[in-house]
Amino acid sequence: MNGGNGRSRDSHGPATFFTQADALLRKNLTFQKHNMRTNCGLIAFPIYLCIIILTIQVLINNELDKPKNKCGCQCIDANGDGTCENVCGIQYSSLDQVGTCPIPSPPTWPALLQVPGPKYRASRTDSNSLADLPDSSCKETGNCPVTILYTGGNKTLATSLAGNLVTNAFPASTSDSLTLLSEVLPGTDTMPEQSNYLEPAFFSGHPLYIVRPQCASNFNLPVSFQIASYTVQQKVECVQGLHLWRNSSSVVNNELFKGYRKGNSAKEINEILAAFDFLDSDQNKFNLNVWYNSTYNNDTGFSSIPLVRLPRSLNMASNAYLQYLRGAGVKMLIDFVKEMPKPPTKIRLDFSSILGPLFFTWVVQLLLPVILTYIVYEKQKNLRIMMKMHGLGDGPYWVISYAYFLTISLVYMICFVIFGSVIGLKFFTLNSYGIQFVFYFIYINLQISFAFLVATIFSNAKTATVAAYKYVFGSGLLGAYLLQFFVEDTSFPRGWVLVMEIIPGFSLFRGLYELAQYSSTGYYMGTEGMRWKNLNDDDNGMMAVLIIMLIEWIIFLPLAYYLDQVASFGSGIRKHPLFFLQSIRKKRSLSFNRPSLQRQGSNVFVDMEKPDVSREREAVEQLLMESSTSHSIICDNLKKVYPGRDGNPPKFAVRGLSLALPRGECFGMLGPNGAGKTTFINMMIGLMSPSSGHAYVEGLDIRTDMDKIYTSMGVCPQHDLLWETLSGREHLLFYGRLKNLKGATLKTNVEESLKSVNLYNGGVGDKQAGKYSGGMKRRLSVAISLIGDPQVVYMDEPSTGLDPASRNNLWSVVKRAKRDRAIILTTHSMEEAEVLCDRLGIFVDGCFQCLGNAKELKARYGGSYIFTMTTSASEEKEVENLVSRLSPNVNKIYHLSGTQKFELPKQEVRIADVFQAVEIAKKKFTIQAWGLADTTLEDVFIDVARSAQAFNVLS
Repeated sequence: MNGGNGRSRDSHGPATFFTQADALLRKNLTFQKHNMRTNCGLIAFPIYLCIIILTIQVLINNELDKPKNKCGCQCIDANGDGTCENVCGIQYSSLDQVGTCPIPSPPTWPALLQVPGPKYRASRTDSNSLADLPDSSCKETGNCPVTILYTGGNKTLATSLAGNLVTNAFPASTSDSLTLLSEVLPGTDTMPEQSNYLEPAFFSGHPLYIVRPQCASNFNLPVSFQIASYTVQQKVECVQGLHLWRNSSSVVNNELFKGYRKGNSAKEINEILAAFDFLDSDQNKFNLNVWYNSTYNNDTGFSSIPLVRLPRSLNMASNAYLQYLRGAGVKMLIDFVKEMPKPPTKIRLDFSSILGPLFFTWVVQLLLPVILTYIVYEKQKNLRIMMKMHGLGDGPYWVISYAYFLTISLVYMICFVIFGSVIGLKFFTLNSYGIQFVFYFIYINLQISFAFLVATIFSNAKTATVAAYKYVFGSGLLGAYLLQFFVEDTSFPRGWVLVMEIIPGFSLFRGLYELAQYSSTGYYMGTEGMRWKNLNDDDNGMMAVLIIMLIEWIIFLPLAYYLDQVASFGSGIRKHPLFFLQSIRKKRSLSFNRPSLQRQGSNVFVDMEKPDVSREREAVEQLLMESSTSHSIICDNLKKVYPGRDGNPPKFAVRGLSLALPRGECFGMLGPNGAGKTTFINMMIGLMSPSSGHAYVEGLDIRTDMDKIYTSMGVCPQHDLLWETLSGREHLLFYGRLKNLKGATLKTNVEESLKSVNLYNGGVGDKQAGKYSGGMKRRLSVAISLIGDPQVVYMDEPSTGLDPASRNNLWSVVKRAKRDRAIILTTHSMEEAEVLCDRLGIFVDGCFQCLGNAKELKARYGGSYIFTMTTSASEEKEVENLVSRLSPNVNKIYHLSGTQKFELPKQEVRIADVFQAVEIAKKKFTIQAWGLADTTLEDVFIDVARSAQAFNVLS
């Protein structure tokens, strides 16, 4: 059905994509301007956190830079002239200071075995009852041997080699204690450290061990050596080495781990010195696997540290093979192990790298609750659908909202990185800014897409906010205390780490963790941090994180849009799950075959309709068959049924409503609360879809063409849908732009709208809507519904809460507006209905009970006059006799202190007869006051509503 020859659209026409986008962008910028204090607080949080980190770092580094923590110095008279020169070095330092001294020639240390402590050495226990192990009682005396397991393909050869692993050979006496230790099998139960400048075995206070086949009871080998200006005395003990054959490598592996440090007492602890698998070794080849204890990493996270104990184990096996081939006198010496030279250093801590992964995860994700709350708030308050109802399409909304959040996020992150760099945090200054920009840019896009996706499942802003903050802090803590543990544990499968990083918070943490690792290493080593070439490092997870986040961004954004259309709360009627497969829809024609009255579930209802309601239904059916019409709104058998819940039957909110509304008419819907008026309005404005039936607005179907209908529609909802921080003028400017008003025309329309609803004088129009009274908000809502010259306007109780003067002024506005547009108005004010509405419909229990203008309804349903007379109490009987003579079917409806009211059926009484009877009565008794009134619209409403409700109860 086309628009016919009715009024054409104004010259401004529907707003284009860019006009809608411009309107939304301006509104968002205005919103941000009014929330400047909140924005400043948001930006200040990461700055405040960076300042705290810097302050802690400065205080601690200042403490570490004190002389007691620096390389020791002494004033030396090198020339003998009485003048001294300050000389610094290890020889002038305490053990606390040597770590900062330059070491051009690092000290040499003997290669040591990692010998189990006396209480950990393997013995027979409940979990390990092998007969060839010593009894656990040796742990009480501290004389347990250390066990060396061996296996191989050739047992004879393996046994021969194992016999040469530990020998009684001892070098000739030497004054160099460290050289002496290098020529035997020295060991320690002290854990190794990351740096080998000072071998902890010589400064821990624990004894050194020499592993021999047998130990003499009077073994005594004191060792002393010089380190800087200190002479260190070291006790050396002998420990017996016990080599035991096992049938296979799997048996060895099982025994190494069985009961290892899992018992509740020292007797249950089982620890092996080393294990050797000689594989297929023979006289022509030497193949070997060595087991060593990798748990001695001192909780530093450097898995290579235990390797400093491995050279001596390899040397043992190599010498055993050489002696097997060449005799006992042949051996390959391993002299010393030492570090590379080092320059002078400072003891310093970079807290931005230490705390950065956790704290910066919280900082970056702090935007997620802000974005999510904003999106859900607009849906919860129906502001999103309010914008759609005034012409804002999904395309402009998504483009501008996404660009808006992206701009805020970019400004936030740029301020964060710039400030962190300015104050000198190494986390920012050492790592490549290019990598940082790409990483943060991809993540904030992922975060925005994730917020849109998550917003589809929330309908309450407070719930969404709480959930978002729990996610932010929870993902940060789990990243620091779970993901980081798995990343640093090289035995944990890398595939599962990647699976965990699918969670956006974990991928953010992993990226920040990698940046922190490189900045920390660069800070301590005096090198640069992460560069693009480092993304190819085997242990660098940044590249995988970037790929994961990029893929998720590409997936999340279209998925969020899809769910917003088919499953989201507060964005209008949900579309079909396959809506994207539909081609561009053409404007549907309303040329239908004449509908049959025998519709599903409606035949009985139609038969019992009032004549005026039936005529309206027939008029609708006639209009549906016409090729064109001037009617703006046509509703055909519209129904809304809410499904039954908790054992209750289905609720019929609207029952087969049919209505035709031409341009220039204001139609009023009257009805008690719960009658279904607001449900009908909500179906017409796109807040809910009808259960059955059709409705057309300007020839467009509300089921399929709602987006097009919105461009020519205005709505004043029952509850004011306003932004609390925007002023009345800013609301009208926004909605005016959505209706394609521009330039001087826009300003003129806004000024006139404010004046028409009395929001112009005294600067009221520039006050924030949150500071308006209830009546002022209603007037602003009416002005919004009329701006831009919409062709169809819905007003749901527009004058609620208005004082009499404002109400009369509002009526004048609506009267002027209805001249060239169709208006549907719901109200509980009979006076308002009579003043504004060209036609009325009394709506009870989901259906019309009558239709017509006020006079017709009063004439049709107001079948009596109200006769009132006041006399003295003694003359009340005379009044009753007077009325009885006028009408035999009179009905007394009121009686109090001489005042009586009667209903006189119109068909039995003429008005002239009433006046004549009163004149005659005045001569017989005193009449203080009297009156004759026709039935009011309120009387009609009450009568019709009571009758309909009584009928529904009986039926």
